[in-house]
Amino acid sequence: MEEAKAKAKADANANAITGAEGEQAASRIAAVELAVTKMLRIGIYAAAAVIVTGLLWLLITGEGGYPEDTYPTSFTDIASGVADWKPVAVIEAGLFLLILTPVMRVVVSLFTFLHEKDYRFAWITALVLVILIISFALGKAG
Repeated sequence: MEEAKAKAKADANANAITGAEGEQAASRIAAVELAVTKMLRIGIYAAAAVIVTGLLWLLITGEGGYPEDTYPTSFTDIASGVADWKPVAVIEAGLFLLILTPVMRVVVSLFTFLHEKDYRFAWITALVLVILIISFALGKAG
């Protein structure tokens, strides 16, 4: 009888540990999701602020900063246009930030999965990141 009680107590302790570990895992997941949500929100707000700034500057000056029907098409052109405070380049920088925001979510997820040693999801996330990079490269080439 004592042996059965001891086994039942050991099983209860194992379940309690599993439950506590489960709660810790759930709180870590919730913390990661909250951090990712904040990052996405900040990225969208930053992109919106940059776009609105460029639009306001465009309305104030009445010109885009480039000759008619031309605009910057490379990262260096956009960066130099922002440095020269050209409204169209500022708007395009905001659009670039908007596109970059979900890509950063994938990068953060990859590091989170690696930190949590969840290698299956890390590989899947890495594959998604590679696909994104390839699509950007093909879009730039085409």
